[in-house]
Amino acid sequence: MKLTVVGGGSTYTPELVDGLARLRDALPVTELVLVDPDEDRLVPVGAMSRRMLARAGHPARVVTTADTAAGVAGADAVVIQLRIGGQAARRVDETLPLACGCVGQETTGVGGLAKALRTVPVVLDLAGTIAEHAPDAWIVDFTNPVGIVTRALLDAGHRAVGLCNVAIHVQRRLAALLDVPPNAVELGHAGLNHLTWVRSAFVDGADRLPELLDGNLPALTDISNLPGDLLHHLRALPSYYLSYYYEHDRIVERQRNGTPRAEQVAAVERELLELYADPSNDTRPAQLSERGGAFYSEAAVHLLAALLGTPGTAEIPDVQVANVRNNGTLPFLPDHAVIEVPARITSKGPLPLPVPPLEPLYAGLVAHVSAYEELALDAALHGGVERVRTALLAHPLVGQDGPADRLAADLVAANRAHLPWAAR
Repeated sequence: MKLTVVGGGSTYTPELVDGLARLRDALPVTELVLVDPDEDRLVPVGAMSRRMLARAGHPARVVTTADTAAGVAGADAVVIQLRIGGQAARRVDETLPLACGCVGQETTGVGGLAKALRTVPVVLDLAGTIAEHAPDAWIVDFTNPVGIVTRALLDAGHRAVGLCNVAIHVQRRLAALLDVPPNAVELGHAGLNHLTWVRSAFVDGADRLPELLDGNLPALTDISNLPGDLLHHLRALPSYYLSYYYEHDRIVERQRNGTPRAEQVAAVERELLELYADPSNDTRPAQLSERGGAFYSEAAVHLLAALLGTPGTAEIPDVQVANVRNNGTLPFLPDHAVIEVPARITSKGPLPLPVPPLEPLYAGLVAHVSAYEELALDAALHGGVERVRTALLAHPLVGQDGPADRLAADLVAANRAHLPWAAR
């Protein structure tokens, strides 16, 4: 089995390799190809990946290349994990909105739109290469903003599924609180990527979330980055990305007085790349936990194993949270919208499972952000400052004409090097 990772020079890659080594029976990879144009990253990450697999006694061959066509040729699956513009662009995404009193975050609001504008055209170009050289390959998108990027891939007719680690992270944390195996916890997880709520946590047919909300609020506060009294009021566990909505002003004030996350991550990445370049290092560094993406390896291997129908998948859950077409699952959204819900993963693709009706408090925000995502995709595909302004005007984290007008101009100017239409 050939697995290709586009963006293979990412410091995330050894996290994925660790999962491939531990779950080799579920996903018997024989060739792992890391594709990346940045040799300074690709060389140490590739060498680290080889050492990790060798230490685990894994037989897979690791190939590194800057040639996308050669890297994806004949692949069974392709994982896309890109950051166009690197941490420098991310720093702009996180700081530019603050001047207008808006949250600075790389996947939602102004920063999320900037990332979509830079990323969608590149991913679609890559997907065209994949379709030409590996027409039967599944594309697993881990590139943010996952919902918008996955929608772009699906609209273009590609065999794609979006992946996020939020759900598996929450599942693992709740399982530890309940002292049960992770796969024993069935999450009632629903919404959009980075805009979800867990409204139930079933174990052996019983919903255990109410007892956690009544007896473990400090732990749930730590998971969600939201105050316990709000969680108790909602009787649900929102994704920590909901803090940007529910506590917008507090977050903006903290960001204005703090160090941008991009700078923190850049420092961690420099340290990780030094560790990867050390020929004596063959184990997953502890610093990877500071990079983010907890349990990414398990989520990716589980999804790939189910999509590829590989032997030995008894340990792989057939129901996993993924980013998929709505197709009536949330009846207030169009069928073509991309949502994040539990889905039955098969070799023919993901099938979203029925979701209990979302309460108006959640449904309203989901509908609002889903409409923004449609406008954001239109801006990413067709360009134009006016389309960017319209998308910002539609986002609940912006929503005012003055800031939307100013931010659209500033966002396009700051990203001109990555937006061909803006350079004309």
